[in-house]
Amino acid sequence: MTATTTRPSDRRISPVFLGILAVTAVTGWATWTGFAEKPGIAVFLFVTAAWIVSLCLHEYAHARTALHSGDISVGSKGYLTLNPLRYTHALLSIVLPVIFVIMGGIGLPGGAVFIERNRIQGRWKHSLISAAGPLTNVLFAAVCTAPFWLHSLDGVPRDFRFALAFLALLQVTAALLNFLPVPGLDGYGVIEPWLSYNIKRQVEPFAPFGLLFVFALLWVPSINTYFFDVINAILRGLGISEFETYCGQNLYRFWQGSNEFCSISG
Repeated sequence: MTATTTRPSDRRISPVFLGILAVTAVTGWATWTGFAEKPGIAVFLFVTAAWIVSLCLHEYAHARTALHSGDISVGSKGYLTLNPLRYTHALLSIVLPVIFVIMGGIGLPGGAVFIERNRIQGRWKHSLISAAGPLTNVLFAAVCTAPFWLHSLDGVPRDFRFALAFLALLQVTAALLNFLPVPGLDGYGVIEPWLSYNIKRQVEPFAPFGLLFVFALLWVPSINTYFFDVINAILRGLGISEFETYCGQNLYRFWQGSNEFCSISG
């Protein structure tokens, strides 16, 4: 039975999240100052920790919006504490996205807070709950790219600039993928309240396979090229070049060895 009220402890920030935040801060400082003997390791830890922070904020945005829309059960489920271990499927929300970043440098959408939709009245509220997560990625991307589009890179160390560029790439890909109107993704959740009952009933069986379908399409060379052309165009509009995201990913994947081109041209 779910609780009908939220206690102060239900909203207290989790020590787990604070620990991840601390790792982000320390490794970000190490990347900025060049303190680490091997900068790639510092960049790897900084980007990974910051990516997990963004995933937690993504899920928190869903839960917080649901709370204000009528689902007061999210507090008792621990979703307001930012603790990734409290998610319905921590594997989907945290582990798999990190693995995809390590393997392919793409921001895999998460999605593992269970919202009791029957508590919420109004189609706009349902749409806003679904949109809140990817909008958090958009905000995170804006923060990461701010030094670039504000032309405030003077004094920003090369490795930190590359790390921010790669982190921005992850946020933009996560936002774009999440906003696709595909069953199982937040984009479909935005439009679902406005669809007829018959359409929703026909689409529902495909929801668990929506993300797999998207990634299967991304294996098609022409679609993959078009997708990343769109991503790169967005990043260029925000002041980030393909060179910077490439070198950021190269630094992140330190086990492959450094790229002399990035070292010389950076």
